[in-house]
Amino acid sequence: VGDKVMVLARSGLWQEVVNVPANQTFPMPEGMSFEEAAAILVNYITAYMILFDFGNLRPNQSVLIHMAAGGVGTAAIQLCKTVENVTIFGTASASKHDLLREGGVTHPIDYRTMDYAEEVRKISPKGVDIVLDPLGGADTSKAFHLLKPMGKVITYGVANLVTGQKKNLVAMAKTWWNQFSINALQLLQQNKAVCGYHLGYMHEEVELIGGVVSKLINLYSQGKIKPKIDSVWPFDQVADAMRQMQEKKNVGKVILVPEAPKEESKKEEN
Repeated sequence: VGDKVMVLARSGLWQEVVNVPANQTFPMPEGMSFEEAAAILVNYITAYMILFDFGNLRPNQSVLIHMAAGGVGTAAIQLCKTVENVTIFGTASASKHDLLREGGVTHPIDYRTMDYAEEVRKISPKGVDIVLDPLGGADTSKAFHLLKPMGKVITYGVANLVTGQKKNLVAMAKTWWNQFSINALQLLQQNKAVCGYHLGYMHEEVELIGGVVSKLINLYSQGKIKPKIDSVWPFDQVADAMRQMQEKKNVGKVILVPEAPKEESKKEEN
């Protein structure tokens, strides 16, 4: 009672009070803010397991990170930097490239004006070792063909289904139709791997997730990772918070809090 904890749950956390099993809570390390705690678990567990458990990231390898300025993207960049001499390709709109370079992205690519696959090939003709794919559709196929021998594409979302403010059934059907498909015999000839990841379906893997969280807390305590907070929004501005993400304006994590932060400094001045 009274411990500050981080919480994992599949849904239902946009509330003032939640009730979860104790094994879905993790003590916050010294010095961590509540905003950082809200930003760390889902993004960093996802990025860690994709890069290290599936991806087996090692020194001198190369990684393509889509949506590199988003929550999982910024987590993945920081985790890549914990391994020696990893080349990071990151897709994002041009306005975010300077921030990405500061964060450790070797080659930012503007996916809106360039073919990212061509840009990767110009720099690395053989391709990359790992692709983090939150896009789905035809982009998963592009990711697979960008892999070096023994490379891995890990798909963990279908962001291409989100096409605008309203559902576009034609665009959704096109994404579904273009979804990458390959059989085991074809994989034999390619010497590549396709992996699927969804943290929401691992809620029973308590020991596995607990071990990852322990590693992440150690990295945080060593100063090697630090969640990047884009913005903090009260519950009554949830539509604006969602718009911030949908319009791809955020760099880092968009956080919801029950009510607007109190302006303590002004009170102290008065």
